Amino acid sequence: MTTAKKHTAFNRALTPSAELAAVIGATPQPRTEVVKLMWEYIKANNLQNPKNKRNILADTKLKAVFGKDEVTMFEMTGLVGKHLS
Repeated sequence: MTTAKKHTAFNRALTPSAELAAVIGATPQPRTEVVKLMWEYIKANNLQNPKNKRNILADTKLKAVFGKDEVTMFEMTGLVGKHLS
C-alpha cells in the first residue's frame, strides 16, 4: 500500500519576508524547514543564552525578525510565523 504525502500547513512551502530571508535565504520553505534553518543559524552563530539554552540572544538579523533582543525558543516559532506568507 502506498501512502501519498499529505499537504498540511506544516509542509506547504511559504515565502519568507525580506528580514527572515536575510537569515535563512529567500527560497520558499515548509514551516518545519524554516525552524530547522533558524536553529542552524542560531547554533552556528552561538546565539543561545549560555545560562539558559532555551533563550535566544538576537543579533542584528534576528532582531529584525523578533523585534526584541531575547526570545524563548517557544516564542521564536510564533514570531517567525509572522514573517512567512
